[in-house]
Amino acid sequence: MTETVPAAMTVVVPAHNEATVIGRLLSGLLRDAEPGEMDVVVVANGCTDGTADVARGFPGVRVLETPVPSKREALRLGAAAAGVFPILYVDADVELGTTDARAMCATLRGDGVLATAPERALPLADRPWPVRSYYAVWSRLPEVRAGLFGRGVIAVGEEGQARLDALPSVMADDLAASLAFQPHERAVTGTARVVVHPPRTLGDLIRRRVRAVTGVAELDGSPGGRTARTGVRDLAGMARSPRLVPHLAVFLAVTLLARTRARRAVRRGDFTTWLRDDSSR
Repeated sequence: MTETVPAAMTVVVPAHNEATVIGRLLSGLLRDAEPGEMDVVVVANGCTDGTADVARGFPGVRVLETPVPSKREALRLGAAAAGVFPILYVDADVELGTTDARAMCATLRGDGVLATAPERALPLADRPWPVRSYYAVWSRLPEVRAGLFGRGVIAVGEEGQARLDALPSVMADDLAASLAFQPHERAVTGTARVVVHPPRTLGDLIRRRVRAVTGVAELDGSPGGRTARTGVRDLAGMARSPRLVPHLAVFLAVTLLARTRARRAVRRGDFTTWLRDDSSR
C-alpha cells in the first residue's frame, strides 16, 4: 500500500473554459508527485465546457465551481480553500512539472524571498515570423526577465499571500502581483521552468498586447499604482545588435498598434473585456 505524505504545497488553478488544456497541465504537474504531496485546487469559474469534469478525472484534485467568470474571484476562492503554504497559482494553459513546483517551494525557504516564479520557455518554432520577432525582443527586456509576470505561475508563502490579498482587482493581475514585491523580495527560480504557449497568429498576438496595455493603464490609475516600464535605453541597447534590428521594427509596430487600439477601451473605462487568445490553447 502506498503511504500518503502530508501535503507540502497547495496548487491553485483558476480555469475558465480550459477543457482542452487543463489535462495537459495536471498530467505534468502530478506525474512525479508523491501521493498527497500536492493539494491541487482547480477553480472552474463561469465554465460552459467540460473543464470541471476533466479536472475531476485526476485523483486527489479538488474542484470548486463558481458561476462567476472572474479570474480574481477564482484566485480568492482558491486561496480560501488552501490548506497549506506555499501556494502556487498556476494558469491552466501553461505546462509545469513536479520538480519545477518543488524548486519554487525551495526558493521560498530562502531568506527574505516572499514570492517566486519559474524561468519561462516560449516554444516559437512553428509560430509565424512576426510573432517570433516580437518575442525575440520582448523576452530580452530587463523588466520581463526580472519580473514575475508573463509566466503564468507565481508561488508565495504566508507573508507573500498577505501582499496579494491587499491588491486591487485589476486586469493585469500577474503584473500587479509581481510589483507587490520589492526586487529583493522576489526571485526567479532558475532551476524551475514553465512552458508558456505564445499566440499562433499575429492577430492573436495583437489581441494579447491590447489586453496587456489596457491592464497597465488600469494599474497606473489604481491607488498606489505603479508599473514595469520598458525604457528607450533598453531598446536602444538592443539596436546595437544588427541581428535584432529587424525584430525591433516588428516589436515597435505591434506595440504602437496595440496602444492605439487600447486607447478606445481606456477612454471607455472598459477594464473587464478579456481579449482571450484561443490560438495558443
